[in-house]
Amino acid sequence: MKYLNKGIEEIHELLKSKIIKPIDLVEEAFENIEKNQELNAYITLNKEEALKTAKELEDKEVDNLLFGLPIALKDNIVTKDLKTTCASHILENFIPLYDATVVEKIKAKNMIIIGKTNMDEFAMGSSSRTSYFGAPKNPWDKNKICGGSSGGSAATIAARDVLFALGSDTGGSIRQPASYTGIVGMKPTYGRISRYGLVAFASSLDQMGPMTKNVYENAVLLNALVGKDEKDLTSANKEEEDFTRWIGQDIKGMKIAIPNFLMGDVVSSEVKGKIEEVISLLKEKGATVDYIDIKYLENAMTLYQIIAMGEASSNLARFDGIRYGFQAENVENIEDVYLETRGQGFGDEVKRRIMVGSYLLSGENAKVYYHKALSIRDDMKKEFQKAFQNYDLIIGPTSVTTAYDLSDPMDDPRKSFMDDVLVIPVNMAGLPGMNIPVGFDKNHMPIGMQIIGNYFEEAKMYQLGSFIEKELNLDLTPGGEK
Repeated sequence: MKYLNKGIEEIHELLKSKIIKPIDLVEEAFENIEKNQELNAYITLNKEEALKTAKELEDKEVDNLLFGLPIALKDNIVTKDLKTTCASHILENFIPLYDATVVEKIKAKNMIIIGKTNMDEFAMGSSSRTSYFGAPKNPWDKNKICGGSSGGSAATIAARDVLFALGSDTGGSIRQPASYTGIVGMKPTYGRISRYGLVAFASSLDQMGPMTKNVYENAVLLNALVGKDEKDLTSANKEEEDFTRWIGQDIKGMKIAIPNFLMGDVVSSEVKGKIEEVISLLKEKGATVDYIDIKYLENAMTLYQIIAMGEASSNLARFDGIRYGFQAENVENIEDVYLETRGQGFGDEVKRRIMVGSYLLSGENAKVYYHKALSIRDDMKKEFQKAFQNYDLIIGPTSVTTAYDLSDPMDDPRKSFMDDVLVIPVNMAGLPGMNIPVGFDKNHMPIGMQIIGNYFEEAKMYQLGSFIEKELNLDLTPGGEK
């Protein structure tokens, strides 16, 4: 039987009653990955350790919903004794000495790490095509991208290899690939999940989050990931809560806003049309839906380029070939070590962002660009807060189009940012944002809708997301009903 096609509550009961064992799930996951290996969703598999862990769990009590379930991790999340490459040549053989906080939490629930998923190099890109290991492919159409930078995590969930994956989101990198592949992807409030052990891209924007096939399972995994962490000074000190508590509740009386910017001319008519269908459904079910203006959203992409590239140039200075990772050979002096190691180790997109970021932070430029961008970002946060004084949630499309061809040219640097133009404002404001699938285009490629909540109101987002999911009742299996 295919156990991983079932819901987690049913799997939990099968494990509790000893009808199946964790090793059955692990073996099925690796069979699925082997069957779907042309998707190139994984950089490193953890097969020997996963099978060993599964056997060890047989004698333990099945004490939580996540017990014994396989999970995939984006390859910028540090895992002790398991390669963490960030999809880069410079870290191709790097094996960390410690686990990220989220990995510790996953292991505490007795989940089983299946492997590390493919991604854009150092999470820089929106198609996963900057990976040193080649681009992952979209299970819905293998000639199309699966988005990025968490493309491998999105692909393995969409292909139903595993039930759970983790991604990271700096400027839409969980939500946008979730939209392209027809899955649920949550970027929680900044600080909700500890960033300790996430290889930094842009520290003031990065946030890890769960990627799953449905809303309920997403909320269950988020339950396990959150919490204050003394090892992360940006970690929020919030009391534990059950993010599933409002799933299944009515949305009558809920007040929802749609920023006009998110439904602008840049959005394709097919995507816009599907969002308008959802709006009609929400109104019919008793929610209030209004179009509003939120100032500064049109500046979000520019702010992102300045802040993210500046922080990236600082964060990636540590990769120099001196202490760990790749080091260039046949070098004659220390200057050559740096120049050759970084020149050979980093891909073109990473080098471009480091160079631009270094310029933005140089001397007077830091005040002219970076500090000015931070100031405007604060103004954008205040505008969002004004909107949330009158509305429960904000919605809109997640991406401007559905997934495009892997063969589309990559030589336009603005293109990757335009892919993320609708999702970047959420990172700028540190708000939670979630993608849910809401339909398909004429080629049966998934269309995603974004739900944006106020700070630490993920439970309310899950309430709306689960309601829409149930009403639409889409077949989200690639190759399923058209």
